[in-house]
Amino acid sequence: MLSGRHPERAAIAALVDEARVGRGGVLVLTGQPGVGKSALLADAVARADGMTVLRTQGLESESPLAFAALQRLLRPVVAGCVHHLPPPQARALRAAFGEVDDGPGDRFLVFLAALSVLADAGQHRPVLAVVDDAHWLDDASAAALLFVARRLQVERVALLFAARDADVRTFDSGDLPRLSLGGIDAEAAGELLGTRAGVSVPADVRDALLASTGGNPLALVELAEALTSEQLSGLVRLPARLPLTEGVERAFLDRCLRLPEPARTVLLVAAADDSGRARVVRQAAASLGAGEDALQVAERSGLLQVRDAAVDLRHPLVRSAVYGAATSTERRRAHRALAAVLTGPDGADRRAWHLAASVEEPDEAVVAALDAAAERARARGGLEAAAAAWERAAELSPAGDAQAERLYAAARSAWLAAQPARARALVDAAAAQAGDPLLRADVLRLRARVEWNTGSLHTGQRMVLEAAAEVAPHDHQRAREMAVFAVALAAFGARSGSAVDPTALVPAPVSAAPLRARCFSDLLHGLDAAVRGDWPAAMPPLQEAFALAEHLAEEDLDLLPNLGIAAVYLGDDALIRRYHEQLLARARSTGAVLMTLYSLARLGFADLTGGRWTTARAAAAEALSLAEQSGHRGLAALPTAWLALLAALRGEDTVDEHLADVEQICAEHPLGILAEVVPDVLRWARGVRDAAEPAGALHQLEQIRHPITRRLAATDRIEAAVRAGRPDLASAWVEELAGFAEATGSGWAQAVAAHGRALLSDGPEAERHFDQALAAHAGTGRPPDRARTQLAYGAFLRRARRRVDARPHLRAALETLEDLGAHRWADRARQELRASGETTRRRDVSTVVDLTPQELQVALLVRQGLANRDVAAQLYVSPRTVDFHLRNVFAKLGVSSRTALAAHPLD
Repeated sequence: MLSGRHPERAAIAALVDEARVGRGGVLVLTGQPGVGKSALLADAVARADGMTVLRTQGLESESPLAFAALQRLLRPVVAGCVHHLPPPQARALRAAFGEVDDGPGDRFLVFLAALSVLADAGQHRPVLAVVDDAHWLDDASAAALLFVARRLQVERVALLFAARDADVRTFDSGDLPRLSLGGIDAEAAGELLGTRAGVSVPADVRDALLASTGGNPLALVELAEALTSEQLSGLVRLPARLPLTEGVERAFLDRCLRLPEPARTVLLVAAADDSGRARVVRQAAASLGAGEDALQVAERSGLLQVRDAAVDLRHPLVRSAVYGAATSTERRRAHRALAAVLTGPDGADRRAWHLAASVEEPDEAVVAALDAAAERARARGGLEAAAAAWERAAELSPAGDAQAERLYAAARSAWLAAQPARARALVDAAAAQAGDPLLRADVLRLRARVEWNTGSLHTGQRMVLEAAAEVAPHDHQRAREMAVFAVALAAFGARSGSAVDPTALVPAPVSAAPLRARCFSDLLHGLDAAVRGDWPAAMPPLQEAFALAEHLAEEDLDLLPNLGIAAVYLGDDALIRRYHEQLLARARSTGAVLMTLYSLARLGFADLTGGRWTTARAAAAEALSLAEQSGHRGLAALPTAWLALLAALRGEDTVDEHLADVEQICAEHPLGILAEVVPDVLRWARGVRDAAEPAGALHQLEQIRHPITRRLAATDRIEAAVRAGRPDLASAWVEELAGFAEATGSGWAQAVAAHGRALLSDGPEAERHFDQALAAHAGTGRPPDRARTQLAYGAFLRRARRRVDARPHLRAALETLEDLGAHRWADRARQELRASGETTRRRDVSTVVDLTPQELQVALLVRQGLANRDVAAQLYVSPRTVDFHLRNVFAKLGVSSRTALAAHPLD
């Protein structure tokens, strides 16, 4: 029976009641050991009438085993649901649970499969899922359950976590709803003490015990059992030193130490065990001389119980007390005994870790078992577990390449698991041991990648250049690829000062060489020349690289991102979309969340200028969500910056909110390769926001430094300089852009340069430049810039009293600007039209702008003919969530079928 806790029980009841009607949610209970978290979970389970109840628990000894806790949670329902999953999710979940060996996959497919299973189970009956001791969850299960917790809004699922405060390990639940538990009140304490002691406890005794325990229920229970009935009833004074003054854990240990040695052995084996199976504990304890009698003594002590073929220790503190009090020799013996019992394939991972805990010196057999466990964890998507296994294997390996290779494998897994600090430490250790030049090159490339993403962009470039020079005599292609990384970093502002020339490291491949080698070589030389501003030298190899790429496999994940960087630097919208949409399609089909995030964010470089503002907003919002939920908060900077810029372009009130969010991200996380671009996008957004004050706008736009963003914001920069009375600055920017246009043949650059020259001219000369700008705009696919030129041209003609000539330009500008939602410029076009003598009224623009970002993403994928389940897989949500958003889309757009949606323009 639960004593007190009425507000907490009410909060849990509200969560469960909401889940019953399809408004799922999550609650995290936190507090000190023994404060009653588990009791509240048990109470919630007891009151979950008519619901499917799923339970799991974090175990300290199980923390290296990937998805162990998740498997226990889903076990009662997974068999009935897994057949309804999309095949990639079903395979990933089976691989995660060790049922199939399906090769490495993206761990987020497992996360999505877990969500789908819970959502599917909730379709039949509401689900209550409870997770106790969440701070001891294995990392993969914790990540999966946190992913699920943030996607339950329309599911019939309630998820309850319980986790300790300020423990060795913490459960980082982020922004999830939390309920912190303190001690119980005096009334509840009196009720608890009386029930446990079997006597009436006076108020003064109750209050003394309440004060000494802080109202901790477990401590009160232990006191009720440790004190005599005379002491509890007040007939005898309480001792000056209460039994629990050194903590509840010490009380458990004292009880254990009073047991015979065989019973203590049973308890130690149970504490070291992570299977929870009575058979395993019995056999391991028996091999150490502790038979059935010892098990019965341990059970009678109340510290351990056996039921339904499972062994349960009374409380997690029993486990830590018993295990911590044992000597290192005793612990190793217990682990060795458990390893000997776990002989089947389903216990291979546990056996490997027990073996690892049973030795202190290098051991080839143990290392082999850990290697195999790491490979299995990696194949299941348990990257943290894989890193832990390879790190321990490295500790038990002889120094040199064998140790370096395992440290490198551990570092790779840690990096992919969003643990950059751990990855850095592991790869540094690997570099110190690696002697083989090819292994060393791979190690140093990873070290450089960690550095340019989480430390210094310049240092990262120097590292990869020096590593490329080191491996060049041994492997030309490795050196070439690393050199491409170096020039790609230079394209985003890296200036390491290294004396290594990336283009001179290895000779160019012969004409008969593989296409991939030739493509990398052309990309290297072309992008290097472009970064140096030598566009005549840059264009031929870049064009050849783009042409060769057409004949290579689309899934080349080393080549495609670097081709995308070259396209961004060149400002080629079509190529930006092509490469990043290829990456996005592959990422969505395989469930690769980080590549999905990367591609969505980079598409903004083309979608903003291409007038796909609604799509850009949806992509940025999705990328932002994925960044936050995948543990890569720093990767949210660029999509949030795009949202700030879009809000500024549309004149929305959320500009400053988005700007503040990006500034916070920048203050807390390194931006890596985007360290120059993101601040420039923020300056661009502020300049557009402040356009009504030309001097203030120019102050922001003049500070844009990076060539990519200078060219992206060229129209705003030039117009701001002209309006602020700085024709010298505008002229310099125009000539810079004109030189770029001439060298690259870029139509959009020709158009914007002509637009700028028109603003700086008068009379017939200005008209000629405007005509040139519109002619150049015709083939560029950049409606916002074209509309800005039409607006400026119409205003010029209207001021020249050529009102009839002005109207077609102004009408075209107004139509485009209204469609874009660029309200400030649309208002200006409307004013100019009225001044030209034409009556205007605000058009009823498409309701697409009323769709939320997720609704738009759902609509875009449904238009491709995808079923709800497939859309759900690509957006990392459940089918029920897709159905919810699709119904909103139909209502907002006034359509009633997928066919009608397919015919509706969405951008």
